[in-house]
Amino acid sequence: MKHIELKGLIREAGNKAVVKAIRKEGLVPCNLYGLGMENVLFTVSAKDLKSVTHTPNSYIIDLELSDGKKYQAVLHEIQWHPVTDEALHVDFLAVSSEKPVVIDVPVKITGHSEGVKLGGKLLVSSRKLRISAMLDKLPDDIEVDITSLKIGKQIVAGDLHYDNVTIVSPKATIICSVRATRATTQAAAAQNA
Repeated sequence: MKHIELKGLIREAGNKAVVKAIRKEGLVPCNLYGLGMENVLFTVSAKDLKSVTHTPNSYIIDLELSDGKKYQAVLHEIQWHPVTDEALHVDFLAVSSEKPVVIDVPVKITGHSEGVKLGGKLLVSSRKLRISAMLDKLPDDIEVDITSLKIGKQIVAGDLHYDNVTIVSPKATIICSVRATRATTQAAAAQNA
């Protein structure tokens, strides 16, 4: 999986006024936790954070903090402003190479569906899937081959199997399906008449 570097400034816990002042400076308050460590409070530049939040890709984040410490983490949760869509607060989860990492990765559809060739419409329901794997085995994306997908059929998370990767998303999560279009239903009705 791709890595991306973020630099952060250590901060003290503060009240609402302190947090508001931090945001006014163009910084986003963040929290790093996990692996039995103490929570680390820090800030990152809102501009730098967009390289992680405003992309369909998933990354392992190499955090370099102002106290000289370095951590590997994944994006865990983001609180967004309801109107401006600015990131208000971000939680990072520290990861290590000894334990499996649970992360959302993008779904990459490959192949040409038989159902689409016959006039059906491909509907992609899930753009990301939650997976678990060791740090060095994490894929950049999950490939889903739709070549044999027929009209009226679907692919769910339970249908997918990969080496060294466990799919954590519920097995009934629909990834994609091929729906009959008006033209294909009319053609079928004309054939049966």
